[in-house]
Amino acid sequence: MDTIDDISNKAYSIITWLTEHGVNYGMRLLGAIIVLIIGLWVIRFISNRFGVILDKSDITPALRSFVKSMASVLLKIILFISVLGMVGIEMTTFIAMLTAASLAVAMAFNGTLSNFAGGVMILFFKPFKIGDFINAQGYSGTVKEILIFVTILTTPDNKTIIIPNGPLSNGSLTNYSTQDSRRIEWTFGIGYGDNYDVARDMIMGFIKEDNRILNDPAEPFIVLGELADSSVNLTVRVWVKPADYWGVYFSMNEKFYKNADKHNINIPFPQMDVHVNQVK
Repeated sequence: MDTIDDISNKAYSIITWLTEHGVNYGMRLLGAIIVLIIGLWVIRFISNRFGVILDKSDITPALRSFVKSMASVLLKIILFISVLGMVGIEMTTFIAMLTAASLAVAMAFNGTLSNFAGGVMILFFKPFKIGDFINAQGYSGTVKEILIFVTILTTPDNKTIIIPNGPLSNGSLTNYSTQDSRRIEWTFGIGYGDNYDVARDMIMGFIKEDNRILNDPAEPFIVLGELADSSVNLTVRVWVKPADYWGVYFSMNEKFYKNADKHNINIPFPQMDVHVNQVK
């Protein structure tokens, strides 16, 4: 049975151990808190300065915000890992757990991460910008917004199309707004026996009176394109600004149809002759 002296000695030893280790741990904890506070202030300062540098660059606003946020998050992760190491938490186990958790999240959000990577590629390589008219993934429309995960289009009939950035960055894409001009092509059919020169001069007159049609990069082009089954087809090509494409296209169709009769030009259409033989 322990005597009073033995109990006193054990209590003294416990108090001494708690005092020594408590002071040691307290100092480490206090140092970690100070480092955390200073580190957060430094990260905020660096992020603000980095934001100023990005604002002066020609990077798109969406990409600026993304890069600034990612840099801030990475710096904070490094700071927290350092602070936990100062407190005495084993970093090897912590990093292993963090890696396993990251892998599980990556597998769960595979499609989302693909869209995220696609958004980064679009923002960096800029295959299109806001206001461009594009065709991609079976949809055509004007780019309204470029977000990290999706791109939003507005169709000519004012529908909103949301396309994930993953397939958009990896698939084929047609951008109709990158060039200063677009070529329009028509095929106008006239009847066999109609005067080809009259039809050609009529169309050329329509072209010359439309100031939206350009002579650069090439002058208007009219040739006899095909001797079809029931028509003589004229191929017509002109260049216009992208904004004038549909206006010129529809206007030319209307003018040809309304003026063909005035120039004794027939617009052929498919016909079938049926002969009935009566058997006596």
